[in-house]
Amino acid sequence: MADQAEDVTVLEESLKADENEILANGGVVENEEVKKKKKKKKKKKDKPVESQGGGEDESQDITEQLEKQTLDDKPNDGNVPDGEKEGGDTEVAKKKKKKKKKKTGAGGGVVVVAEPVQKQQTDPPTIPISELFPSGDFPKGEEVEHPAVDGRTAAWRITAEEKRAMERMNEDVYNDLRQAAEAHRQVRKYVQGFIKPGLKMIDICERLETASRKLINENGMEAGLAFPTGCSINHCAAHYTPNNGDNTVLKYDDVCKIDFGTHINGRIIDCAFTVAFNPKYDNLLAAVKDATNTGIREAGIDVRLCDIGERIQEVMESYEVELNGKTYQVKPIRNLNGHSIGPYRIHAGKTVPIVKGGEQTRMEENEFFAIETFGSTGKGSVHDDMETSHYMKNFDVGHVPLRLARAKGLLGTINKHFGTLAFCRRWLDRLGETKYLMALKSLGDAGIIQPYPPLCDVRGSYTAQYEHTIMMRPTCKEVVSRGDDY
Repeated sequence: MADQAEDVTVLEESLKADENEILANGGVVENEEVKKKKKKKKKKKDKPVESQGGGEDESQDITEQLEKQTLDDKPNDGNVPDGEKEGGDTEVAKKKKKKKKKKTGAGGGVVVVAEPVQKQQTDPPTIPISELFPSGDFPKGEEVEHPAVDGRTAAWRITAEEKRAMERMNEDVYNDLRQAAEAHRQVRKYVQGFIKPGLKMIDICERLETASRKLINENGMEAGLAFPTGCSINHCAAHYTPNNGDNTVLKYDDVCKIDFGTHINGRIIDCAFTVAFNPKYDNLLAAVKDATNTGIREAGIDVRLCDIGERIQEVMESYEVELNGKTYQVKPIRNLNGHSIGPYRIHAGKTVPIVKGGEQTRMEENEFFAIETFGSTGKGSVHDDMETSHYMKNFDVGHVPLRLARAKGLLGTINKHFGTLAFCRRWLDRLGETKYLMALKSLGDAGIIQPYPPLCDVRGSYTAQYEHTIMMRPTCKEVVSRGDDY
């Protein structure tokens, strides 16, 4: 051990002398003898020897410090960047250290991990909403605090843990409705972009329904259209869609109500807007839009339905519209109403009036409502008129014996494709049904199928409609179909 310590001392003195010689020569040349001594030192360092007092470790530290000092004292000859001087680590080396390692597969090959690409909707829209939101979390609608009832605020509901727990239990239902609502928003944006005077009403409806089927990813009774596309014009307020062979053309001076629905697992979005190209109808549309938003604002848990109707009437009748030199007060159509919505049931029992009076029934938690208002320059009342196109199976009908085989076959088609959702004659044609009018009448006479003819005010009048679907969530009210357009 004494001999080894003496060798280390001699080596240190030799390295010091060599260092002085290098510095004297400009710090550039490192002679071969120094290299050999370094190698000798390395061999001794690797040799397993018992050390006392840490002599070997200490000599190793001194050698490393001398080598580091030699490198630090070298001048920059122009080939080495300034950033490489300190600590022996260059900036380039640091970047290399930070460079991420490539993942390798089981066979040693490089695996390139591609980041997920968010799909974008096409024009016209063709990509299902479920593919645009692969996580399964769909956009929420407008969330609004429930209104105060009898002087008691509903703000406590937002933070109440019990109410939040109730919502978590129904999250799947809410999500189905939000998916249907997003499909509705994107389809109506598409329709608002292409609709113009000169188009046939049947072409408008079929383009809209084609887009809806793709975005909702139609799948039997699990997902699809909730009811036929309404495109009622002028004095006709609701329930008109063209049958095959109807060549009605949309005109510049027409006022057209676009009312269509989508559903996921029977959870229905019922939402409508009005299209008018002539600005003289602006006040009519503004009155009905304001009235609908008033109804939405007044609606809430424990609110009486009759109180909503009274406020809607006040707002709508505050508007006037001038047409062809004559001023008309905008009237709510008193025998048309909003309504509650249930699974696979567009009218679930409760009605939301748009005039004062009506039911004193209250809205309740986890109910779903279509808040819709209709305004008219006519009498403010509608009646059945024109050829029927809308039909729907009665929700509560039981087994009814049928004598006609054709009626039985048609009922089987209706049960399979529509269930208790509304349908139209165009949709029966699309399924390949022919010569079914007598069978359809037979089902109507038996009370199984209910016809819904167009509803019209007096001829020469103009009507408008706006509608949204809202959820009475325990913590708040969600206007689930709300969009940037209305």
